Amino acid sequence: MGRYIEDQKYLRAKTKVDRLRGFYIHVIVYVCVNAVITAIKIVKNLENGETLNEAIFDFATIALWLTWGVGIGFHAFSVYGFDYFLGKNWEEEQLRKFMDEEDENLKHYN
Repeated sequence: MGRYIEDQKYLRAKTKVDRLRGFYIHVIVYVCVNAVITAIKIVKNLENGETLNEAIFDFATIALWLTWGVGIGFHAFSVYGFDYFLGKNWEEEQLRKFMDEEDENLKHYN
């Protein structure tokens, strides 16, 4: 039973690390891609005769960062967020509860 518990701890830790790595990659891609697109849009806006201030604070540029930012927010919440309602902690607690019930049932029949 001890080896099983250690294996389960390792698998949970590995899953958490994988989810963190995925989130960090998502943030890096978000910043890099949006920075390039923003730079291109600013240069294009400046070529069209807009001032620097108008080019930077263009609604399309801000909307790009915000819409993808919402996705980043949801991803962050899934990695760091609260798992109170049907989250991982809830699932683990239910698994432990049912396993304990199973152990109790086995004790009564043996």
